[in-house]
Amino acid sequence: MTAMENIATHRKQQMRRYHQARWDEPVIFELSQPGERGILVPEVEPDIVSAAGQPLAGLPATMLRQRAPALPEMSQNRVLRHYLRLSQETLGADLNVDVGQGTCTMKYNPKINDQLARQPGMAELHPRQPDSTVQGMLEVIAKLEGVLCEVSGMDAVSLQARGGSQAIFANMAMVRAWHESRGDAAQRDEVITTIFSHPSDAACAKLAGYKVITLYPDANGYPDLAALKAAVSPRTAALVITNPEDTGIFNSRIREFVDVVHAAGGLCVYDQANANGLLGIARAREAGFDLCHFNLHKTFATPHACGGPAVGAVCCTAALAPFLPGPLVRHTDGRYHLVNGGAQSIGKISSFTGTASIMLRAYAWIMNLGADGLRTVSEIAVLNNNYMMHELLKIEGMAAPYAPGKRRIEQVRYSWQGLTEATGVTSEEIGLRAADFGVHYWTSHHPYVVPEPATIEPTESYSRADLDEFIGVMRHIAGEAHSDPDLVKTAPHNCPVHRVQGEMLDDPERWSITWRAYQRKLGERGLA
Repeated sequence: MTAMENIATHRKQQMRRYHQARWDEPVIFELSQPGERGILVPEVEPDIVSAAGQPLAGLPATMLRQRAPALPEMSQNRVLRHYLRLSQETLGADLNVDVGQGTCTMKYNPKINDQLARQPGMAELHPRQPDSTVQGMLEVIAKLEGVLCEVSGMDAVSLQARGGSQAIFANMAMVRAWHESRGDAAQRDEVITTIFSHPSDAACAKLAGYKVITLYPDANGYPDLAALKAAVSPRTAALVITNPEDTGIFNSRIREFVDVVHAAGGLCVYDQANANGLLGIARAREAGFDLCHFNLHKTFATPHACGGPAVGAVCCTAALAPFLPGPLVRHTDGRYHLVNGGAQSIGKISSFTGTASIMLRAYAWIMNLGADGLRTVSEIAVLNNNYMMHELLKIEGMAAPYAPGKRRIEQVRYSWQGLTEATGVTSEEIGLRAADFGVHYWTSHHPYVVPEPATIEPTESYSRADLDEFIGVMRHIAGEAHSDPDLVKTAPHNCPVHRVQGEMLDDPERWSITWRAYQRKLGERGLA
């Protein structure tokens, strides 16, 4: 096949030619050269004094470093080359169609919002500034809280949590505080969740000291209402549930679940990590929930940030508001103020107020869209998802277990079980081969209740052409699994790293969190 014919074939199959850059790039500490500088830090001026009025230039010896910090010493151009090379070896939302990152809601983050967050007035904010000097940011926080109250139907919000899991933990702490205020916390030691809810729901409940009861789906993939009725008791502290679950199936009977738990004296917590298909359509309040949370880095188009710094919005009814973590923004006498939580507050769950740049980005995104725009976001996300499901299910060996003939909301948990049985190629191997075409792919949380899973979530950010490209990649790899399974099993072939040695991930003796820990722990033993 000629080069032009090869290009034409790729275009016809909705795939692009892709080969990732490879740089044998050292760790930045290895690039350090003693005495090399990228910036000259000015000397402290004699007339600059501390808050106590003491000259900083004359700090006591006990407050001075005995040796310089062990930072890399590099020129500006070498720093720039280093990080540009690393960026060329990395896929990301601005480089590829990443609809395969199911449950992550990877959407486009508008660059104008990044520009807003990088303004000097924002970038140079300090968390210890007096309230009088940050009135604009406090107003943004207050108005963002108001929007989230409207979207959820709840009465109060805290934006202190640095991510979704921390927000879930805050909800669990509020559940405990609520029951303590009623004198039944010792008795109510169980939390109920479902296997297809986000794993952080069970993990945070466990971390908060609760016994976790996990419900499995019925034959159609919905949470089993009969199993819930059998599980609730005077020991039930709360139900913590994602809806739609990570299968993309929305439980339209959710109010019945909430009513069952309330009748037993428990609270109901709505994990809204999968809210991208519900904005302006369904709210936690109408379903009867007491608490919920949103991930601003998912639903409201801020950078995902690999676990932080992000923002998890903790929302609750007026009855639970006294238990919110502080500080909270209040508006009195024409000014915004930060106040600590009250006597029943669970206290601080992280430093300071929250991640200001993320809150500004989310607020800007919301205000640009308006109420009608937020609903349109969800409608397009649902449309994209169901178009993709319609096309992917045409591929031999792929299925969407549960809820036969039903639509999904904003994602689907598919199964390649048929393909695996026919070819021996697993879902994980399909994901590794997908990297050869420059697209992301994810299987699912463990345990693999759906055999050979693939979780795909298009969001509203992607065009039909984008979706067709991803579908084309899946169709092509499925064809390779039948015609040349070894090609798939040995993938990726076009990436700088072919296979990660998984056994190292299961050996704590090999773990090193920092470069210096790596040197101390592994360098002399030759385990690198």
